[in-house]
Formats: sequence, C-alpha cells, structure tokens
Amino acid sequence: MARTGISSLAKSSAVMTAGTLASRILGFVKTMLLATAIGVTIGGAADAFDVANKVPNNLYMLLAGGVLNAVLVPQIVRATRRSDGGRDFTNRLLTLTLVLLLGVTVIATLCAPLLVRLYSSSAWSPEQTALAVAFAYWCLPQIFFYGLYTMLGQVLNAHSSFGPYMWAPVVNNLVSIAGLIVFIVVFGPGEAGQHAVGTWDTPKLVLLAGSATLGVVLQALVLLWPLKRIGFSYRPTFGFRGFGLRTAGTVAGWTFAAVLIGQLGFIVTSRVAASASSTGGEASASNAAYSVSYLMFMLPHSLVAVSLATALFTSMSSYAAEDDTRSVRGSLTLGLRVVGLVNMFATVAFIALAGPAAMLIGGGSQAQARSIGLVLVTMVIGLVPFSANYLLQRVFYAYEDARTPFWVQVPQVALTAGGVIASGALLPQQFVVAGIGLSMSVGYLFACITSAALLRRRLGHLESTAILVAHLKFAVAGALACAAGMGLLAWAGEGAWAGRAGALVTVGWIGIVMLGVYLGVCWLLRVSELHAVAATVRAKVNRGAG
Repeated sequence: MARTGISSLAKSSAVMTAGTLASRILGFVKTMLLATAIGVTIGGAADAFDVANKVPNNLYMLLAGGVLNAVLVPQIVRATRRSDGGRDFTNRLLTLTLVLLLGVTVIATLCAPLLVRLYSSSAWSPEQTALAVAFAYWCLPQIFFYGLYTMLGQVLNAHSSFGPYMWAPVVNNLVSIAGLIVFIVVFGPGEAGQHAVGTWDTPKLVLLAGSATLGVVLQALVLLWPLKRIGFSYRPTFGFRGFGLRTAGTVAGWTFAAVLIGQLGFIVTSRVAASASSTGGEASASNAAYSVSYLMFMLPHSLVAVSLATALFTSMSSYAAEDDTRSVRGSLTLGLRVVGLVNMFATVAFIALAGPAAMLIGGGSQAQARSIGLVLVTMVIGLVPFSANYLLQRVFYAYEDARTPFWVQVPQVALTAGGVIASGALLPQQFVVAGIGLSMSVGYLFACITSAALLRRRLGHLESTAILVAHLKFAVAGALACAAGMGLLAWAGEGAWAGRAGALVTVGWIGIVMLGVYLGVCWLLRVSELHAVAATVRAKVNRGAG
C-alpha cells in the first residue's frame, strides 16, 4: 500500500486546489472582460491578439515548460540526498536554465513576424497580421518569466511547499483584469467595429498587451518571497561539467523532443482553426472561441489532476529513487481514481450545460454559444483519458524516463493531426473546430491506453481491475446525472439562458442538482473514494466539535 493516503493527499492538494480555483475563476472573469473588450468571434483584433498571446505560451511549452516540469522535481529530490542538501546542484541547474531561457526569449522576440505567420492563417489580411505582430512584440517577453515562474515553483514543490506555485497565477489574472477594465473604461467595449483592425494605435495596443505581460512578470517574481521563507537562496553558479547534470540533460532532451512533436501538431490545429475563423459565418466557432472552449476544458483538469499530480510527483520521485515500486503503484492508483471521480462529473456537466456555459464565458448570441458549446462537448469527452495520461506520464518522469512518453506522443500527434486535417477538408465550415475537438479526444484516449500498457511493464501491474470498476461506477452515476441535467435544461427553455446573467443562474441551479444526483448514485454504488472523503470530513468535524 502506498504511503500516500486519501487524507494526506487531500491535505497536500487542498491549498493548491483552492489557489487553482481562485485563479481559474479570475481567468474566466478575464476571458469575459476580453470578450467584452474586443470580442471572441470572427473579426480581426480578437484572433490577432489570441494568436499573439498564445505564441509565448506555446514557445515556452515547446522550449522549456515540459522540460522543466519533467526534470526539476526528480533531480532536486535526488540531489537533496547529497551532503549540502543539493544546494550547489540546484543553483547550477537553475543558472543553466535561466541562461537558456533568456537566449530563447531574445531570439523569439526578434522573430515575432515569422512566429505570427507560423501560427496564423494565410487567409488573414496584411493589416490583421501586422496587428498580431505588434501584439507579439509585447507578449513574447512572457517566455522568460513563464520559465522563471516554473523554475521557482518546481523548487518549492521539490521541498513540499505546494501552495505558492498554484496561487501565483492569481496575481497574473488580477493584473490582467485591471488592465482590461482600464481598457474598456478608456477606449470602450468592442461593439460595432469600434476596435476593428485599422483602429489600433500605440496606447490601445500597449495597454492590452502590456498588462497581459506585466501579469506574467509579477506571477514569477511573487515566488521569491516563499522561497526565502523555506530558506532557499539562489546564487548564480556557472560551470556545468561534472556535477551530475548529464541525466538531467538526457531527460530534458527527450522531453523537448516530445513537446516539439506536440507543438508541430498544435500548429496544424491552430492553422486549421484560424482558416475556419477567416471564412466562417457569424455563428462559426473562431480561433478565439476555440481558446474559450479549451479554457473551460482545462478547468477541471487544472483543479484536480494538476493539483494531485503535483502533490504525488514529489512523493513518487522519492519512492522511485528508493525503488519502492509498491508505493509508486499505490500512489498512481489513488490519483487515477480520485481524478476520475471528479472529471467524470465535469464531463457530463459540460455535456449537459455546454450552451449556457459557453454563453456565460463567451457572451454573444445563443447561436454563437451553441457553436462554442459543440466544440466544448467534443473536447470534454476526452477529459478523463487526458487527465489520466497526465498522471501516467508523471510516473515515467519520476523514474527519469522521458523517452517512453516521447514515443507515446509521436503516434498520438499523428492521429490527432490527421483528424484535424480531415475536419478542415471534409466537414462543413461551422463544424470544423468541433471536429478538431473530437480529434483531440481520440488522441487523448489513444495516449492513455498506450501509456498504461507501457507503464504496466515497468510496475508489474497497475491494479487495473480496481481502476476500471471504479470508472464504470463513475460512468453510471455520470450518465444519470447527465440525463437529469439535459431534462432540466429542456424544461427551463432557451429563454432561461439568453444572456450571461440567466446563463449563470441556469448553470448554477442545474449544476447543483446534477452534482446531487451524481454523488448520490456514487454513494449507493459504494464508491470507496467518496466514502473515504466523507469519513475524513466527519473525523475533522468531530475533532473540531470536541
């Protein structure tokens, strides 16, 4: 049995989940304000800013994000066994990473025109492309600060200080929200072509893109304080030979290759979605609307899977270093079942309430909301395998094995890209982005099954029967909850969610009923995770009462 139980796991992840939830709520507020400021449907400025602001995220994930997440925690955990507690090794690793990040950021910023053309559509007008390039010059410096945030956060995680890493994005969102509010007050909302491509001058551009970048800068710098509290003081230390960095370099190389493959696939997705944006009708799901759907898709994953994986990754890295296979397997099983319990409900809730949820976040007409909602449904059916594969990958990384995830990534990306291209070529224009979402879900399922099969060889077995039985119970409860939600939404009628306020009320009360049905059926089916959580809560209440 793993040394990590539900109670201890809950304690480790509670602060992270709260931070992520606060950040995601603010993220939705930011998205709604952005939609108010410049819109999310077809039309120049929205897609231009969307592409420009995604480029630093994508480049960071390509060149550093996945590498740092895979390398830092296992390496630092192992380094703490050295006589100096790993301080010298950590300083050298951070110094090398910072130098590389700075170089990448400078080069990427100089190549802004090329990068925008790479991620956008050839159907864009020269004016729309020029606006996206101008946005990109302000947004691309985010690469360095995203990297700094990840490095400092992973150092904290390796020392079992999980909360600050998850709470820091709150600062980012608050700054961005403030910038958007000022933008709307000063320049007005994006109505009737008020912020069309040809209307953007330097003050408007700097306020929108500059506030987005300032938020990322502060998100990184705020972590310096908790690092000081745990006694970590970074000193730039050069000289990288003979200090055990070769293993880190090997893992980083395979991880970089995997992320590169993933980004090549994303370029295909971005270009096909951008093409749909440039030629679709008013209710067609645009590239920006794709981002809204993906934001909603990522919410439950970020709240649960990322928080649990972060808490488990440090302990699993320690177990792997000790060759304690039983504890690694037990921690993985626990994580998969808890994540499945939550994500199954999220899946059916988004399926039943896709239209009102899209209206709440994206605004616009109900036709536009239904178009975005269709994209959300096709994406969210892949949520459970997506999060499961995320946890499975962390086990490989805990064993310093990044080669296997790479070989899983290659056919997954090929499968997804093939579906995306087919969607762009074969589907009616209004369904292209929904086809992209479905292709992504198929890829997630393939990756999950393949990763599990390969990991079973390493760990001997994965307690597959218990995991599958648990997910079958979740699916039964989810189907009944989904049926209840769809029935109530049909009873309420489309008029109940014609605007954002109505959508908020509709999502709220129907979501609560669905949650009650889901938890009730899970309880009747004796879902052990739910009973264990309830027992933990009762114990805490009883201790508090005593």
